[in-house]
Amino acid sequence: MNAVPARAGTGRRDGLPRLAVTGGEPAGIGPELVAKLAATPIAADLIAISDRGLLERAAARCGVALKLEAFDGRPRALRAAGSLRLLEVPLRAVEMPGKPDPRNAFHVLQTLARAADGCIAGEFDAVVTAPVQKSVINDAGERFTGHTELFAERAGREVVMMLASPALRIALATTHLPLREVAAAITRDALTRTLRIVHAELIAKFGIAAPRIAVLGLNPHAGEGGHLGREEIETIIPALEGLRDEGMHLLGPLPADTAFVPALRARYDAVLAMYHDQALPVLKSEAFDRTVNLTLGLPFVRTSVDHGTALDLAGSNRADPASMIAAAEMALKLALRAKATEDG
Repeated sequence: MNAVPARAGTGRRDGLPRLAVTGGEPAGIGPELVAKLAATPIAADLIAISDRGLLERAAARCGVALKLEAFDGRPRALRAAGSLRLLEVPLRAVEMPGKPDPRNAFHVLQTLARAADGCIAGEFDAVVTAPVQKSVINDAGERFTGHTELFAERAGREVVMMLASPALRIALATTHLPLREVAAAITRDALTRTLRIVHAELIAKFGIAAPRIAVLGLNPHAGEGGHLGREEIETIIPALEGLRDEGMHLLGPLPADTAFVPALRARYDAVLAMYHDQALPVLKSEAFDRTVNLTLGLPFVRTSVDHGTALDLAGSNRADPASMIAAAEMALKLALRAKATEDG
């Protein structure tokens, strides 16, 4: 898939950190979340990669006095609340809130590719993504499994999905797989690669000098010594032992049903869960509106909301922007840390 071309590497620049913001599914709540994010005083240069009319209609529904300016690539020292700079990717069909149109699938993919390419080129400091409707993109004949996979392919990197709240960071050994396929996908090599990425990113992106990572078992009671499954004995424990020999501080494999009790939380900085629904319900039940989705392993910062397109809320001005704002704030924080590290 070809995208609107990014400018070549722009090198160092002054001004506010620059966050590319994609609107996700045009018929979902994403464009409204972008408008509501623009209304906040976040100290970042927000570059919306979207369609002008789409954002203007979303802002009008939300009562946001949106000011759109064409993105010219120049640094910006200040941003007034309500203002966005626009890098336009036109819709193929005017959106109908709540009713996704496969004709707009390519628009969605173009916005994501443009954001990724811009980050890789140094044009943007981070990307913040609103939710997409995967089924509609696939209905349009485009192979698509999610943001994480698209950005990984675009950057040519192996990545790990992490969801983080103020109290918890949870990375995933497998992501969007049917449960029956999970066990086969968990191999010693795969776990080793995943844990190396998580460990390195906790140091680089979160500034944790000596990360402590709790690793969950796959089976109930972490296999109960092999009586409830042998994946822990044959796969997970050997992977952990090999990485401990490299100096990593790893706990586990821990039974998932007790890994999140307060006494244990104080002993780790992040958790590696074996599959999507093993640990994320804990996180989302505690901090749904403050949880952020991150992609670890990319050569740039990528954050996202932790929820879907909420088609039933689209167009109603009832969508809560808290997760979108949290995602932008985390992207800004991580981008500033990266810049401080570069400046030495």
